[in-house]
Amino acid sequence: MALDRWIALILLGFCIIYGYTAWFAMDVGLAPFMKRNPVWPSTFPKILSILGATASLIILLGFEKNKEKVTDIDYRRLHEYKLGQAILLLLLMVVYALFLRPAGFMISTGLFLILGSVILGERKLYIMIPIALISTFFVWYLVQEVLGIYMRPYPVWLGW
Repeated sequence: MALDRWIALILLGFCIIYGYTAWFAMDVGLAPFMKRNPVWPSTFPKILSILGATASLIILLGFEKNKEKVTDIDYRRLHEYKLGQAILLLLLMVVYALFLRPAGFMISTGLFLILGSVILGERKLYIMIPIALISTFFVWYLVQEVLGIYMRPYPVWLGW
């Protein structure tokens, strides 16, 4: 079995466990007034588990394969792929998670989006920086004001 199918099998297992948790374990402790809401805290994880399991099954069963030209990921030639970018992006995600509370949402998310785009090869900084900053503000506004979930926008030492 090709490497992409092995990865799809692992992701399918993860999505099944995640889906089981979302469907059966997350809603047990809901307050009574929350049970009448059309959208529960488990709604998005349920959708993610279904989409992830579907995508994994499509890859696992080979429906996405082009019948004319089949190119599998060759694990013996992994050095030829862009592993540096993938590893740097994963490290950036870890750093983002570590700096989210101390640096605040706006600074850490803005820097994450800008540095992530640079790692992936975007060079038009005059377009990328405003889009990253507007996106950061938009997500913060949605979570903070629309959903009512408090997120510290700036570092504590700024006093805001």
